[in-house]
Amino acid sequence: MFSPRWAVATVFAVHGSISGSLAARMPWIAEHVGVGDGVGKLGYALIMPAVGGLLTMPFAGRVVHRLGGRRATLLLISGWAASLTLISLAPSLPTLALTMFVAGAFAGCADMAMNAEGIAVERQLGRSIMNSLHGMWSIGGFLAGGLGWLLAHFDVDGRVNFTAVSIAMIALAAWACTGLPKHVPEPESEGGEKPPRFALPRGPILIIGLVGFAAIFAEAASADWSAIYLVSQLGAGQATGAIAYAAFAAAMTIGRLTGDAVVRRWGPVSTVRVAGALGIAGGALIVVAGIWGGSSGAKIAAIAGFALVGVGIAVVVPLAFAAAGHSADSTATRAHAIAGVATVSYGAGLAAPGIVGGIANATSLTASFVVVTALIAAMTLAAPALRSADIGHARPEREPESIPA
Repeated sequence: MFSPRWAVATVFAVHGSISGSLAARMPWIAEHVGVGDGVGKLGYALIMPAVGGLLTMPFAGRVVHRLGGRRATLLLISGWAASLTLISLAPSLPTLALTMFVAGAFAGCADMAMNAEGIAVERQLGRSIMNSLHGMWSIGGFLAGGLGWLLAHFDVDGRVNFTAVSIAMIALAAWACTGLPKHVPEPESEGGEKPPRFALPRGPILIIGLVGFAAIFAEAASADWSAIYLVSQLGAGQATGAIAYAAFAAAMTIGRLTGDAVVRRWGPVSTVRVAGALGIAGGALIVVAGIWGGSSGAKIAAIAGFALVGVGIAVVVPLAFAAAGHSADSTATRAHAIAGVATVSYGAGLAAPGIVGGIANATSLTASFVVVTALIAAMTLAAPALRSADIGHARPEREPESIPA
């Protein structure tokens, strides 16, 4: 049996692996449903996972409350894995959109459940682990994406690819979940606090969510537009544009894998302030490079800027989830609080591409990254909202949670 620490880390890696598998075979999916190079048409289906997640995540706290964290995590992540097979069998664009919606619903709710489990383990260990858990998600996505590329290179049918991944990930999740904390489902008759059926954030949870929103907005903007920025604004080739994205993604992953050690030493507030300052510097470099022009120095500055943005926002979303979870005083309300933060934060993933593109159309892409830099600055100023992410400031449990040896 896994130790709780590695059990929850494996669950995060499984979730990321499913995402990476899906992303790597999108060209096959487009061809399979008859879209081909019609990127605009495919976009209607690609937005559906976000819609499905945002509409269903507010219910995640109720699911965890009724089933218990371990069972809910296994059920939801298994549904997310099985959705891959459904997607591969979709014969047309409308059915693809429907299966994408279902996949997004399972993915979003599984995200909430596994983060609640991560916080439960963090409380038991008495030290920060949330950043490394999110780093494991990135590693899982990277490895699965590489496997997907390899299978595509050898022209393996997507249905075979996705069905095999579905089975493997469900099996791995079932094994890993045996090591998660034992949460007993709470019956409706108990007099204790129960999460509402539908979780909308308010008060401190809303503020934490807005901090997460700023970080995810910067993440989505950088992920979607970094390569385009180098190519369209600075006249770089596509290979150089890809380096900008790679620098950003690598910096984020390294920041998350090392972030826990920094948080343990400095605390969440100081960590976000220092990281945010680096992110602001990165945003400034990107903007200056855009004004500077297409020289080699401008390209290097922009790539460095995207790397600094990656470092600057890497720890924020894991700490936002930790702050929400530790602000709750029982297992019943933890997933509810995380769902509230995620509902606000993940909305940035929907909003960022359109807002950045709209500003770019009206003015320039450089102006868009002025807005991104301003949001990173606002995130940095709001760092005290994440104070409860410090395990030392966590509220005591009403009922102790047991973690198997």
